[in-house]
Amino acid sequence: MTQQQRLNVVLDLVSERGSISIAEVSEALGVSTATVRRDLNTLAEQRLVTRTHGGASALGSGYELPLQYKIARQADAKMAIAKAVAELIHPGESVGLNGGTTTSEVARVLGRSEQLRPAGDAPGVTIVTNALNIAYEMSVREHIKIVVTGGVPRRQSYELIGPLVAASLRDFTIDTAVLGVDGLSAAFGATTLHEGEAEASRAIAAVARRLVIAADATKLGRSTFARICQLKSIDVLVTDQPLSPELANEFSNAGVDVIVASSR
Repeated sequence: MTQQQRLNVVLDLVSERGSISIAEVSEALGVSTATVRRDLNTLAEQRLVTRTHGGASALGSGYELPLQYKIARQADAKMAIAKAVAELIHPGESVGLNGGTTTSEVARVLGRSEQLRPAGDAPGVTIVTNALNIAYEMSVREHIKIVVTGGVPRRQSYELIGPLVAASLRDFTIDTAVLGVDGLSAAFGATTLHEGEAEASRAIAAVARRLVIAADATKLGRSTFARICQLKSIDVLVTDQPLSPELANEFSNAGVDVIVASSR
């Protein structure tokens, strides 16, 4: 079992029981108490649990795991992509994020970044998002200012959708929009599975100076139901594997800069 898998099990236990002891976790996972202590310290540093003498507890009586913090497919790739995206962001910038496992990981990396912490009282980064889970997680980060769009929550993704998304963004200007997608191809551009989510993502992209697509290799060369934007509207693609020569040529012709994230 990897550390990420252990962390998810621990978070599930905390969510279910409210508090856990080191001995309970050690028995449940079949690992040493020293390993459990390190895992609990990691979660406490990420402000996902409160460290207690001999264990850990939930952050409060109303605590609920954001999207249950389930391990995602292509988790290593998405974490590498998130780190590479974060390197594109500078202190004081505003970042638009839609919902999804990759953008959620981007938000976590931004939230943990020491480089983005300002010297004064101004926010290190302003995150504008239609994703309720991202807003919830980032609300505890002192250097992150959160702006949440209007809209109606979609239960499957925790994203706000509908005309209120665009209406609430109308008077904003975002430095960089970072969008997760379900498909990215030369023929159809960036796509997703749900038309409401596509509309919300378009609204975020429309007020951004730069559009970054964060997508692992499983999303490339495929298209899904609802188009977000054409390929030529994208400034940067951050992915985890080199593109095929054909795809690389198509993306280059469309003016898309491609960054391949390292998982090291």
